[in-house]
Amino acid sequence: MSRPHVVGVVGSLREASYTRVAIEHALEAARETGGTTELLDLREYDLPVFDADDRDAGDAPDVTRRIREGDSILLGTPVYHGSYSAPLKNALDYCGFDEFENKTVGLLAVAGGGFPITALEHLRSVCRALNCWVIPHQAAVPRARNAVADGAITDEGIDERVARLGEEAVQYANIEPDPPCLESTENVGADD
Repeated sequence: MSRPHVVGVVGSLREASYTRVAIEHALEAARETGGTTELLDLREYDLPVFDADDRDAGDAPDVTRRIREGDSILLGTPVYHGSYSAPLKNALDYCGFDEFENKTVGLLAVAGGGFPITALEHLRSVCRALNCWVIPHQAAVPRARNAVADGAITDEGIDERVARLGEEAVQYANIEPDPPCLESTENVGADD
């Protein structure tokens, strides 16, 4: 059996992104657990605002191919106004069942404040609509400026939770998902 391939998607465009630090840490833990990894840093791609009439705009074919090739996908986002970022939403709009159905997905949110949970709930709903198997464990980095310094997570508890997400992305990469959930069967237009 081949080693599970974990793709970490960074939904932040900031140069000094705490989200990137956290996804890189999760990917490091995935490698240490036996997986192969790839960082998909959205700031490195030309992804125009999604237009259903031009699904191959910019670098969209490369982004969707990289996500499709993952056995597990880690979605990392900064929290903006209680939800996930526009760059991540835009990248997900280019994707559909071909990229996500029956895939294992791990969720990570980074917040300047203390409550990043709603962004994780919103991403979990999107993943259900794409018929993913979302890892029950999710990682949150609240008060990021106090938990990340010099490109590393400095809070021991957060460090452990983020690493655990990477480990579980490998551990559950080939899980047999349940039958499609209601959200995915009612996701009209996801694959048109």
